[in-house]
Amino acid sequence: MVVVTGQNKVSGNPDDAMSSSDAEDDFQEPATPTATQAGQALPLLPQQFPEVVPLNVGGMHFATRLSTLRRYEDTMLAAMFSGRHYIPTDTQGRYFIDRDGTYFGDILNFLRSGDLPPRERVRAVYKEAQYYSIGPLLDSLEDIQPLKGEKVRQAFLGLMPYYKDHLERIIEIAKLRAMQRKARFAKLKVCVFKEEMPITPYECPHFNSLRFERSEGEPKLFEHHCEVDVSFGPWEAVADVYDLLHCIVTDLSARGITVDHQCIGVCDKHLINHYYCKRPIYEFKITWW
Repeated sequence: MVVVTGQNKVSGNPDDAMSSSDAEDDFQEPATPTATQAGQALPLLPQQFPEVVPLNVGGMHFATRLSTLRRYEDTMLAAMFSGRHYIPTDTQGRYFIDRDGTYFGDILNFLRSGDLPPRERVRAVYKEAQYYSIGPLLDSLEDIQPLKGEKVRQAFLGLMPYYKDHLERIIEIAKLRAMQRKARFAKLKVCVFKEEMPITPYECPHFNSLRFERSEGEPKLFEHHCEVDVSFGPWEAVADVYDLLHCIVTDLSARGITVDHQCIGVCDKHLINHYYCKRPIYEFKITWW
């Protein structure tokens, strides 16, 4: 009798043994697949989740229903816990999400019952909602303060050409001057003007007559560059110079930069006849430490 093992070894009477070629013709055990071949031939089954899901989000522990995580189909959480993706677990069997869990409770509260965070956490929760792609939460947060007001502010700043570039220039100039002087602070001059051309109650009637008599082919008489480091304007909106100054200080402060400013006069550049620029000049003081 001939016995064929997984290694194709043959035992028994040598005279009765078949040749290796004959044995292979009658029986050949398939080779053990490699890990790569197994992954291609035998796809992993969908990951199964319990009805109550224990979570470890960046070291903070939560528990919620699976249906809560899947509440909105187009979110990252719904995709993660759909079974199509593998979610690792910690030593206690909690499903691990490698994300700061500080505001994850606010995310869950919205998914559970539509609750929104208090105002002081709105911006931070909005950032988390962006990461998890929770569109309904993003829409709700954008409709309350402070994000609602931020949308209005950004609409105003959208009228300002090169606003972000000018902020970067303020920072770079202040940093360079402080490093050159080895000082805690640096000062620079900033012009902020709403009107492109000078208009005062005294000049208005003369200015208007001069303006309408000028042909389109002539150069702009009042177009010039004030002797300042950075210049903002002009723009057409109800918001005035003080509103833009508030935006500049707010955005610099949001980047951890301490800034003070004060008006130090106006540009005295002569334009034509008795007309002068009169754009307000502000001194910005940037303190680095």
